[in-house]
Amino acid sequence: MAVVPLLILVFFVVALVDIILRDSSQVKHLPKITWIFIVILLPLIGGVLWFALGREYPSAAYRRPRGTFVTREQHAPAAPAARPLSTEEQLAALEREIADDRIRRLEDEVRRRRDGELDPDPR
Repeated sequence: MAVVPLLILVFFVVALVDIILRDSSQVKHLPKITWIFIVILLPLIGGVLWFALGREYPSAAYRRPRGTFVTREQHAPAAPAARPLSTEEQLAALEREIADDRIRRLEDEVRRRRDGELDPDPR
């Protein structure tokens, strides 16, 4: 006898969790907060409406056939993803770039002076 209310409660919780965890770009027709209110105010009907109208499902082209399993190799990236540089590494790279640029400018100045140009500082 208490099975039906328990199933409605589980359906209500699943619908709410799905709305909350879903990205806003995957919500159709109404904003997420509106769907949350609909599901809270009308648990059974709101949940049905959410799964029928409000949730965007992946297209058939991206779905796997039922009964197929994805192996680890199929999910593995082709190349290892580069980790983001820390602030210290970014600063060190910037300092190297500045030093390389300064060295290039000094080498150009030495070359110009050696070639006999009169203007020692073109800045």
